[in-house]
Amino acid sequence: MISFSNVSKQHGRQILFIDASFQLNPGERVGLVGPNGAGKSTLFRMIVGEEAPDDGDVSIPKKMSIGYFRQEVDEMQGRSVLDEAIAGSGRLGDLHHELVDLEHAMSDPDRMDEMDAILERFGHVQEEYQHLGGYELESRARECLLGLGFADDQIDGDVGALSGGWKMRVSMAKVLLGNFDVLLLDEPTNHLDIESILWLENFLKSVSSTLFMTSHDRDFMNRIVSKIVEIDGGDIVTYSGNYDFYLGEREIRETNQEAAYARQQAKLAKEQRFIDRFSAHAAKAAQVQSRVKALEKIEKLEPPKKRKVVKWDFRTPGRSGDDVAMLEKVSKRFGRRTIYDSFDFHVRRGERWCVMGKNGAGKSTLLKMIAGALEPDSGSVRLGASLRVGYFAQQALDLLDPELTVIDQMQKDFPMEGLGTIRTLLGAFQFSGDDVDKRIRSLSGGEKSRLVMARMLFDPPNFLVLDEPTNHLDLATKEMLVEALKSFEGTMLFVSHDRTFLRGLASRVLELSGEEHDGPMFYGGSYLEYVEKTGREAPGVHS
Repeated sequence: MISFSNVSKQHGRQILFIDASFQLNPGERVGLVGPNGAGKSTLFRMIVGEEAPDDGDVSIPKKMSIGYFRQEVDEMQGRSVLDEAIAGSGRLGDLHHELVDLEHAMSDPDRMDEMDAILERFGHVQEEYQHLGGYELESRARECLLGLGFADDQIDGDVGALSGGWKMRVSMAKVLLGNFDVLLLDEPTNHLDIESILWLENFLKSVSSTLFMTSHDRDFMNRIVSKIVEIDGGDIVTYSGNYDFYLGEREIRETNQEAAYARQQAKLAKEQRFIDRFSAHAAKAAQVQSRVKALEKIEKLEPPKKRKVVKWDFRTPGRSGDDVAMLEKVSKRFGRRTIYDSFDFHVRRGERWCVMGKNGAGKSTLLKMIAGALEPDSGSVRLGASLRVGYFAQQALDLLDPELTVIDQMQKDFPMEGLGTIRTLLGAFQFSGDDVDKRIRSLSGGEKSRLVMARMLFDPPNFLVLDEPTNHLDLATKEMLVEALKSFEGTMLFVSHDRTFLRGLASRVLELSGEEHDGPMFYGGSYLEYVEKTGREAPGVHS
């Protein structure tokens, strides 16, 4: 059992926890929630001993093993992806590589005089390795990496050649393979596509480890956790249930707090009126003094904190022609791999297409061709009349000026707009208070994504082409965006791994197989209808 007892913690002027207490019991599956900067990562770091509380106690059993997945890429080079995943998987990984080293030592003629010690050590290591299930480790590692979206050739390839996002998946595999007593997972779905998220859901349901995680994926939380721990204004509050249950209970709790605060305020006002009215009456002096003392003893309730979610009503874009994007006989290859072969696709005004498909099926390639960022090898890509295209992809982050502040960038882009209007938009995308004065070079990837999205939607185009637009968005911002885009009168084409986004917005589904013998499949209905018709939430992954 992990327990926090009367823990207080402060970073500079920011107070994170004040006499906060909670406990994490064996086998529990717990979601950690709270606004950005509330202290979620600090809580994880205190559990693994990287930070200490200012006051109070954090109690961790000595022999408890803890696997911690965080939003930081480890240094990885000089190994295959498979070896890197095994190497970082705790005690089993250490034993695996010690066995490899001992096998090399046993075949080294220069070490014959050490052979008795080498053989003895080999026997001890092999026994522990076998006892911990080590001989299944390589097959488990391959299965895990495949589940996280790696192809066979990637698994045996150089880990140093991977991008940051793929190295994050290797870091995830290390934690999942380690047979840890406790798994701390900080936003595990951020760099995963929907197929990998669904695999991870099933994997986590099958492990016996205690699970403590943060996630901006509402479906993921609901399917896995049965308890929510919320960081709320310096306190830690526990709710027994999944994320949806927590939202309902929190609303009831806030309503009760508001009612209790209002009752106390009414009582205090009534007592104060009596004191003010009779303070000059000698005959009432004793009663007045009695009530003054009683008022001083009352423990005043704090006004309930309201979570402020800024809503933004997007402007109506200009009307486009009926034909928005027309692809005819499009072919595209990368090396020997054929992504599209004589592909036809027609997007009409007002449609909202989501593009589904496994890694390598050509989702981002399609969006790039339509946005004009990539040319087809043959065939034609034509856009319709009166069209303004807004293309969101991770590369769009490079268009920001790193030397400007957030507010300066928006004022530069929209010089005719009032400061109040710009601040309201930035507030809707979780830039409030001092956040707007941050320099862009100091923003996280998630903050840059939010800023790019805010710039695009301030004066929205009539054709939105969005490649993973919800990466790094927290739940409140994501749900604000979905609600706002429901009334968007333009056309949308998007790739997303977020089921809140898919369910809320998709009116058409294009499924790409990525296999030369299987062509694309078109579904003329919503994402929910696609799931109902196919019995799966993503290609090849059955629900």
